[in-house]
Amino acid sequence: MSQNLETATLGGGCFWCLEAVYDELRGVTDVVSGYSGGHLENPTYEEVCSKKTGHAEVVQVTFDPKVVSYRELLEVFFTIHDPTTKDRQGNDVGPQYRSVIFYHSPEQKATALQVIGEFEQAKVWDNPIVTEVVPFEKFYPAEDYHQEYFKKNPYQPYCSFVVAPKVAKFRKRFFDKLKRN
Repeated sequence: MSQNLETATLGGGCFWCLEAVYDELRGVTDVVSGYSGGHLENPTYEEVCSKKTGHAEVVQVTFDPKVVSYRELLEVFFTIHDPTTKDRQGNDVGPQYRSVIFYHSPEQKATALQVIGEFEQAKVWDNPIVTEVVPFEKFYPAEDYHQEYFKKNPYQPYCSFVVAPKVAKFRKRFFDKLKRN
C-alpha cells in the first residue's frame, strides 16, 4: 500500500449506505461515518437529526490514489444515491441527508465539478444534479454504534430494505473493483 493516502468526504443520504459500499471498494483503506458541514462542534446523532446543526451525514473515505482514483470514488458515489433530490434520499428527509461533496483540494473540486458536468451532459437523471460541492472544514466521527453498522446489523429492517439493495447495485456495477477477501 502506498504511503500517500488521500481523503474524500462525501454525503449521499444515510451514512450506513455509503460506508457499506466504500468498505468493499479496492483501494479504500478506511471508512468512517460521521458529520460535516455544520456549525455545531462535536454533534450527536440526535442533534444532527434535529435539522438544526447544519451537518450532513457523511463518510470520510481514506484511499490509495494509486489503486482507486478520486474520480472513481465519485463515479461510485453518483451510482449509489440520487443526486437530484434536495435534502432527501428516499424516505430519509432533511438537510442531514443532502447530497454533498466536501473537497479537500482544488484538484478534488475540479474533478467533482467535471464528473457532475459529465453526468449532467449524459442526462443520466431526468432532473438536474443538486449535489453541493463545498470546501471541507471539519469532520466529526459518529458514535461507535454507527460504525460498520450494516456489517453488524445486516438483518435490521432498514439495512435489509435500504442498505442491502444499494450494496447489491454497487457490487453488480463495480464487480471488477471489489476487494477480494
